[in-house]
Amino acid sequence: MSATRHEIPPRSGTAFTLDKGDRLTVIDPCGEQVADLLAFARADLDEVISSGRTLDYASRIYLTTGDPIYSNRSNVLLRIVEDTVGRHDFLLTPCSADTFRIIYGDAQPHRGCFGNLAAALEPYGIGPDRIPVAFNVFMNVTVNGETGALSVEPPLSRAGDRITFEAETDLVIGLTACSALQSNNGSFKPIAYEITRAG
Repeated sequence: MSATRHEIPPRSGTAFTLDKGDRLTVIDPCGEQVADLLAFARADLDEVISSGRTLDYASRIYLTTGDPIYSNRSNVLLRIVEDTVGRHDFLLTPCSADTFRIIYGDAQPHRGCFGNLAAALEPYGIGPDRIPVAFNVFMNVTVNGETGALSVEPPLSRAGDRITFEAETDLVIGLTACSALQSNNGSFKPIAYEITRAG
């Protein structure tokens, strides 16, 4: 099997397909950079990764090697087969123009990961209202055990760290280099990814 490597420029996104058995490796080439990941079942685009189902079945919020990513219909869409970081987020929604307006007070907000995903997925017939909570690769969100307060901390990923997913069915994937300063320890960097085809 051969892998092809691609790079997503800072604050942008892309979309592509995976066939069952293909592997997707998301790589942090510079360190401390988050990537928002979405997956839709190609056979029915109303089936999409589900934070609620996945975390419910895992009984924990931090997922890593061996963990499945479930859909809203409780089917496994992806499985994590390698992870050099072990800390990712599946709680927070993709950053958006509204995120930057409401949280950061930006008068001319960037469209964020939400806008980047919507634009990348549009050719596949996936509209903005179908975008769920993303699996936020390398994002480091902590939860206060007493108050439940969420805190976005710098990613634990260093240059070259990676996570690999295997497709359990044919998928449409959306992937970004995250656009939120807080998520990426104050700077914007690219995200690399490799696709290894099963065939």
